[in-house]
Amino acid sequence: MDGIYDVTTLTANQYVIVSGFLSLGFAAMLATTIYLYLAQARVLPKYRQAIVISGTVTLIALYHYWRIFDSFKAAHMGGEAFNEAYRYVDWLLTVPLLLLETIAVLALPAIQRKSLVSKLVPASAAMIILGYPGEVSSDMMTKGIWGALSTIPFLFILYVLFVELTKALDKQPATVAATVKRLRLLLIATWGVYPISYLLPLLGIEGGNAFVGRQVGYTVADILAKCLFGLTIYKIARLKSAADDAAYAKAEGMH
Repeated sequence: MDGIYDVTTLTANQYVIVSGFLSLGFAAMLATTIYLYLAQARVLPKYRQAIVISGTVTLIALYHYWRIFDSFKAAHMGGEAFNEAYRYVDWLLTVPLLLLETIAVLALPAIQRKSLVSKLVPASAAMIILGYPGEVSSDMMTKGIWGALSTIPFLFILYVLFVELTKALDKQPATVAATVKRLRLLLIATWGVYPISYLLPLLGIEGGNAFVGRQVGYTVADILAKCLFGLTIYKIARLKSAADDAAYAKAEGMH
């Protein structure tokens, strides 16, 4: 495709930067996956699903970072084109799950939970699908059009998270509501890195510098949006467990 960058032209320093950040992404996903799967036993059973989903998110990302790293090495040796589609397959699976775990950890009434999920999951999938054609295009107009289209479901997700989800927080413990509000801001802040990395060519940053900037930006955003997000979900699950069960709170030292 026209937008696939020839990574054989990267300088030695650029190669080291990209491979180093991809390795960092792999390690972060591995460590977080192990921790979350082991730690899920330390919350009440009704909140463990959210922790398992969080661990599944980082597990999926772990697999794709392995594939991305292999593709990058092979492409740099001139054997094949670098496959950016691995990231989009990863996001197509993990972004809906990120939103799903946010709803799951709150243990909302079934009707409210289904309403939020039915809006957030399709919108997140549409956001990723609409962004891909622009990612692999070298035409600036095409990139801008698809980027704008992917922004529409993104804005709808913001509406659901900041308007409809806010209504659900009224019945949550104060510490949980405050943490969820910070979690939403984390999600928006990290998601903001993706379009910046995506639009680097439109900002006049091209060639190897644009490729390196995209890979570094995507990797840092992934670590924050998956690892830090998952650990925050675990914190919310502990707060909810403590609010539900005094014996749990005492045993965990969360008076």
